[in-house]
Amino acid sequence: MGNTATVSGPLSAGRSGLLSRGRGIWYVALGATLWGVDPLFRILLLQQFTSAQIVFVEHLLLAFYSVPVLIHYRHQLSGKMTLGVIGALLFISWGGSALATVMFTAAFSYGNFNAILLLQKLQPLFAIVLARLILKEALPQRFPLFLLLALAGTYLLTFGFSSPALGLHELATVGCLLSIGAAALWGGSTVMGKYLLSKQMGFHFVTALRFMLAIPLLGIILLASGDSWKPLEGGGATAILLVNLLFQAFIPGLLSMLLYYKGLSSTKASLATLAELAFPAVGVLINWLVFDQVLTSGQIAGFILIWTVLVLLSRSSAKPAAGAAS
Repeated sequence: MGNTATVSGPLSAGRSGLLSRGRGIWYVALGATLWGVDPLFRILLLQQFTSAQIVFVEHLLLAFYSVPVLIHYRHQLSGKMTLGVIGALLFISWGGSALATVMFTAAFSYGNFNAILLLQKLQPLFAIVLARLILKEALPQRFPLFLLLALAGTYLLTFGFSSPALGLHELATVGCLLSIGAAALWGGSTVMGKYLLSKQMGFHFVTALRFMLAIPLLGIILLASGDSWKPLEGGGATAILLVNLLFQAFIPGLLSMLLYYKGLSSTKASLATLAELAFPAVGVLINWLVFDQVLTSGQIAGFILIWTVLVLLSRSSAKPAAGAAS
């Protein structure tokens, strides 16, 4: 009886850890799903504010969450402010939250839209390479298959079964370079976020740091853009606008990042970057349901393919490694 009790404890803990890793995929995917509903809030806000103004005000609102969290969990920074941690914090806040969005938006001012969208799909590749170099992550046995299926799914979501006519001159434009830069920053942010979580920082704390550190840079970007603020009109329309802004900040903004970092804390960065593809999949679905954009058969196939990959990733993460039971 004593031996049985001794063995069952570690086995139970092991199963709990395996199940947690499987759930982590879905937390990341759920966070990315909320990013996909972002346009529902943002389109109305763009009638009153510019993109830079929206992002800046969102971060100011999120400070009401971030400041108390940073004060309460300030001990988590004790003895951890190495150059690596500082660099990772600046990367996820300045690179992932601010610069990547600006670069990707600016890319559409140059050249071919299809080329920009196609090159943005390189994001998982950047995350996988960086996870291997920085985090020393080992890839699952069937990971190359998962990666190919996920990339195929995102391609179908973007272009369907058609092939975009692109020449080399269209892939060597400023817009394409900006798109690649944004993909690298977003992919790198996944890895840097995982790095911070590995330093025993809670997902609440990392989320709060990401929001607060982005505010100074977003303020500079807003000043440099020279955007003028439109006066708010009175009445019910203004109330709806302000409520919309609050939902934008705290649902696709705060809640999505909390779910994302909670999932990332128990998921390899190389797997999480594929789970993030729930974002474009849900975005296409929202366009169909809300904005009446007809789905093509290729997009439907891409949607099914991406969610199939998520199921396979979750099952793969929840399986014990070979020999673990022994």
